Amino acid sequence: MEAIVAVERPVVPSVSPDGTTVAFVLHRGTSDLWTVPVTGGPPTRLTTDRGVTIWWWETPPAWSPDGEAIAFTKDGEVWVVPAQGGPGSRIHEGDHPIWLDDRTLALIIERDDEARGVIVDRQDAWPSAITPKGHDVYSMSPVPGADAVVYLTQPAGDRKAAEVWWAGRDGESRRLTGVPGMHDSSPAASPDGTTLVFASEREGRYHLYVLDLAAGEERRLTEEDADFGDVAWHGDGSRLVAIRSNRGRHDLVTVACPEGEVTVLAAGGEWSAPAWAGDSVVALHEDWQTPPRLVRVDPDGTISELTGPPPAEITASPRVRFEEITFGSDDGLEIHGYLYRPSRADQGPVPAVVYPHGGPIEAYGDSWDPHAQYFVDKGYAWLGINFRGSAGYGRDFERANHGNWGVGDTQDCLAAADFLAGLGWVDSDRIAIFGASYGSYTALCSLTDDPRHRFACGVLKYGDSDIARSWAQSERGAREELEMMMGTPAESREAYRLGSPLQRVESLIRPVLVAHGEKDDVVHPDQSGSLVDELKRLGKTFEYVTYPSEGHGLMRAGPEIHFYRRMERFLDWHLM
Repeated sequence: MEAIVAVERPVVPSVSPDGTTVAFVLHRGTSDLWTVPVTGGPPTRLTTDRGVTIWWWETPPAWSPDGEAIAFTKDGEVWVVPAQGGPGSRIHEGDHPIWLDDRTLALIIERDDEARGVIVDRQDAWPSAITPKGHDVYSMSPVPGADAVVYLTQPAGDRKAAEVWWAGRDGESRRLTGVPGMHDSSPAASPDGTTLVFASEREGRYHLYVLDLAAGEERRLTEEDADFGDVAWHGDGSRLVAIRSNRGRHDLVTVACPEGEVTVLAAGGEWSAPAWAGDSVVALHEDWQTPPRLVRVDPDGTISELTGPPPAEITASPRVRFEEITFGSDDGLEIHGYLYRPSRADQGPVPAVVYPHGGPIEAYGDSWDPHAQYFVDKGYAWLGINFRGSAGYGRDFERANHGNWGVGDTQDCLAAADFLAGLGWVDSDRIAIFGASYGSYTALCSLTDDPRHRFACGVLKYGDSDIARSWAQSERGAREELEMMMGTPAESREAYRLGSPLQRVESLIRPVLVAHGEKDDVVHPDQSGSLVDELKRLGKTFEYVTYPSEGHGLMRAGPEIHFYRRMERFLDWHLM
């Protein structure tokens, strides 16, 4: 477990304008900014005081057009550091910095429950709004040669939609894309500023579309039955690099423009954050046997690692390859998952863990899961399932839990237990369920709302228990995501009641381990605290641990090791 925690994770790479250097954030006890040559070589650490952050919400560093400086975020503020090293300077509070020129930055600043795009001068960082009031800005990217940005925003009164808008420094703003009830994403303007590419779910998958910015003509670029995103233009404007995703697997691909022809650069595993470096691509990669790494992929498909190897203990440890499985839920809906079978299953029935992922708009797939491998090595089977609401199976499947939290997805988890119980090499009396965040919530629902009590015990890691109260307690982003899928508690009172397992704890008869970070502002710690109070009142069997230093995610080594050791003892006691 100590070796697992020691694995470093590079995130959010950004390539310099001349294509020679990559800036990235490295999580290894801190979350500091580093650079490394695209050709490989010793990395350079640019910051030393950036605290531990939640890596999956990290903001990419941004290179100035002249390559002399890098903007990054730290503790809710935007800073700039010289690319060759030296003291950083604070610019302004905000997030998601991008450069409009060598001295002008665009940032996102939150005021009065609204995120606004502003521009600031490095020498006189007084913010000037660039996006209209009433437009909640999710992300921005520059339009080359136009002194403008394109940004994502949600139209008023349409929680399920996201549109792309234009905002110029001269005050001009106009809508570029948008279909009612549909989500657009990943907008990127071409190097000559004439064309916009974006992804949209309007035709059932996240296909790529291109928009002529002068004529306003729009057309679909990709045709495959897969999702496309993380788009970046090649410098000559002839092609794009993108991530193609389907059923928990990702491919690094190029897409010819305007032809739309898709070419695979590297297949399988989990790819993210691609960027061009000349004709090569820099990206993040991991898979079931490979810890997270920053790599360069050359045009011939050769992959070169740019960050150091994991600890030798990790490299030398055996891995078990997953098996992809499908099973039917109670209503016949097909559910897909990744099953790890321990070697000792040949010696007799083994215990198992069902793992519903967080999100819920995420997916379990061909990615690095060292905790799963750890428990498989001990003799547990491990099943990561993609319940209704998961990404990578089309828009309709992704929206199948809208208005239905804790009901249909719970049945998917219970069907997973039935699937395992029918394998023969799994002991049906020794199946546990474990999840974090939304996965913890569905795990709790599976324990309270199952008259057959399929699971022998459960592990609940910073999850909801009463979603109406969570709507009131959580930070704005989490609250609005809940509204997007469930409406408000006033609008959907019955759905919120059905989706709140706290009200049905009396039916829980299995032991649970509950864990929560005390600084969590996504799922308030009271969600676990109230659950524990009810467990105490009803005389249920439980363990409870909180972590004063942690938020929504156990990012520090000490708490992570402590939690998984505690989970190990809990599962061993009840299942082994």
